Amino acid sequence: MNTAFTLAVESPRQPAVRALIDELDAYQIPLYPIESHHGIDIEALCAPEVHFLVARDAAGTPQACGAVLIAAVDGEPAGELKRMYVRPALRGQGLGRLILQTLEQHARQQGARRLLLETGCRQPEALGLYERAGFVRIGPFGAYAEDPLSVFMMKELD
Repeated sequence: MNTAFTLAVESPRQPAVRALIDELDAYQIPLYPIESHHGIDIEALCAPEVHFLVARDAAGTPQACGAVLIAAVDGEPAGELKRMYVRPALRGQGLGRLILQTLEQHARQQGARRLLLETGCRQPEALGLYERAGFVRIGPFGAYAEDPLSVFMMKELD
């Protein structure tokens, strides 16, 4: 990966970070009907149980983000990945993997036993990233319902 990127916990309320999240929404909205959108909004990303990371390039422009929500899921401490996004021009350079590894480390430090996620079946880059990182497909978890366009995944944490 290009080492010109910095990764830090930041507020998603910043205009440039909001623009990145808006870009993620603009990418996903045409892929799925509204009932299959499970992203969380800016205010939910600001909750104390959410660890929100931003990757910035050498010029300080946000280029990728991701979050982990730490909570009990089905009775066990877990981390749920949310709002993972890397701008298309930067995919394949290891930025998503770096964000994922950092979020996984945070989840472990918070006592999570599993890392969970929901993503869409029409996002092959995301599915590939998660599969390469050791995630396996599972059924719906927590408050999620079965959705033919959703892919639910889990990784056991040491």
